[in-house]
Amino acid sequence: MDFRELEETLCRLPAVDAVRIVNDRDRISEVHVLASPAKPAKQVVRDVQSLAMARFGIGIDRRSVSVVQLGEEKRGGEADRPVITSIKEYPEGPSTTVTVTLTWNGEQFTGSATGPAATSARLRIIGEATLRALEEVLGGGPPLALDAVASTSVGVRPVIVAQVVSMRGIDEEVAVGSALVRGDEAEAVVRAVLDALNRRIPALMR
Repeated sequence: MDFRELEETLCRLPAVDAVRIVNDRDRISEVHVLASPAKPAKQVVRDVQSLAMARFGIGIDRRSVSVVQLGEEKRGGEADRPVITSIKEYPEGPSTTVTVTLTWNGEQFTGSATGPAATSARLRIIGEATLRALEEVLGGGPPLALDAVASTSVGVRPVIVAQVVSMRGIDEEVAVGSALVRGDEAEAVVRAVLDALNRRIPALMR
């Protein structure tokens, strides 16, 4: 049994970011899963069991599967960073408009961007809309520019990388963020832009 192939296959499950299998020869003794909170842990375990059986004919004891979930916002309290509320795309002939809405401290902030309705331009338009929403969050802070956004891969996982430029006085500051693609690339673009700037928001608001 190729356990590396099994790990890579399980990583393709929605909400699963990483998998590590501990085996004793041909027997699986432990399965460690890093996942987002998009699904309950019990459902993640069932998905792991179902895919392993359907694809490889391997039965995995649910008691051997441990799931760690890392959220992007505080639980049971107010988020200390903007979180995604909605991403909407409005194609109209040769153009498309994207609106991104973020929620922070109980308020919603929306940004929009318009560009050519071309596949190659989609990620940049989504990134620009995210920056416009963040500028609303900052309430008149320094202007932000999307220097680059691209889809790449780390191992077998697709990743979005965003590079954002801002100014502090006369000094240019560049920040880079990344996010795993867990379905549609649109959400990953927004999360990558947020990842680049979330830790700097308090400073940008000064």
